[in-house]
Amino acid sequence: MNSIPVTSTYRLASRGMIAVLIAQFFSAMADNLLFVAAIALLKTAVGGSAQLPLLQVVFVFAFIVLAPFVGAIADAFPKGRVMLYANLVKLVGGILILFGANPLLGYAIAGVGAAIYSPAKYGILTQLVHPDRLVKANGLLEGSTIAAILLGVLVGGWLADQSIKGAITVAAGLYLLAAVVNFWIPPLPQIHGLAAGELGQLPRQFIQNIVVLWHKRDVRFSIMGTSLFWGMGASLRLLMFAWVPLALALLDNQVPANLMGLLSIGIVIGAGLAAFSVRLPQVNRALWGGLALGPLMLWLAPQHSFEMSAMILILVGVAGGYFVVPLNALLQERGQETIGAGRTLAVQNFFENLAMLVMASGYFLAITMGTSPVTVAYGFGVLVTLVILTLTRWRLAGVSRVD
Repeated sequence: MNSIPVTSTYRLASRGMIAVLIAQFFSAMADNLLFVAAIALLKTAVGGSAQLPLLQVVFVFAFIVLAPFVGAIADAFPKGRVMLYANLVKLVGGILILFGANPLLGYAIAGVGAAIYSPAKYGILTQLVHPDRLVKANGLLEGSTIAAILLGVLVGGWLADQSIKGAITVAAGLYLLAAVVNFWIPPLPQIHGLAAGELGQLPRQFIQNIVVLWHKRDVRFSIMGTSLFWGMGASLRLLMFAWVPLALALLDNQVPANLMGLLSIGIVIGAGLAAFSVRLPQVNRALWGGLALGPLMLWLAPQHSFEMSAMILILVGVAGGYFVVPLNALLQERGQETIGAGRTLAVQNFFENLAMLVMASGYFLAITMGTSPVTVAYGFGVLVTLVILTLTRWRLAGVSRVD
């Protein structure tokens, strides 16, 4: 008698997971294709190259401003529908750029959609899979994301060299496809209701959520680690478009896009290794990946060979994927036990995007002051090394403590 609903639930969860992976692939591919196209568009404008770091700044700004609201929204409605509407917002940003709006404005609106989308796409995993499978589910989602990033930057680099408008059109079409796939995700129950009048209380509740989570040692570890990784990654993909012409003497959009694609391949490999070799009780193994990031960046900075740079960036990706996937799973599990996955991921997004904003702003300031991209790469390597060493020492010193 109980076998029917169990089987039905399993099939719905399986179908939902497949739909999430496909929708995420299309949406993430569009994000990165639009990013490369917007960079190409800015480079054609007078003084536009100096504005490249601002592209990352305007995108992540929405994550920071909307952080108190998007987690509660993800938990208050069926997450598949939240993902649908978020992709439509991204579509609006792409269409605006296509019809001549400033790329910074259009990409900022795409950032609003991404801010809404993120806690829903990760939070839905806790409703689709058992906690024992969260690391694997995260590995699949990260694999889908990174594969999409890979294809997005490769196709974006090639299309932008052919037709920038064509590249933007393809990005808009992918957002529309992602929205259509979101309809395949079965309706899931809300986690926490959102009562009338509660919207104005969300900033205060968000601060309370930060306080609650920050008292959890595992959560602090996860947020600090993932924030460092994504802050470095966001800055690195901007840096490539300035570092490649200077270090490798190659001026087109395809080469930096190809290098970022190789980085993505590495992340897929690292995520896969983590998914099948790290469970939540052994999460400290992820630190080995984090410890490799800084030295690899320092190795990359002085390179003049495309082949050697490509190999190093693949290794950076492997280390990063192995580092970040277990930390994401740990955060989701601890967050689900406390304030809900959606609200937890909104807090995570706040800190991760704050790290991106700080590091992208630092990069913008360094470039404005005339600092060489090679020097900036060295600076990132030193910074990442010091922060990871500090995080590792703190984590291992308190390994026997219980929250």
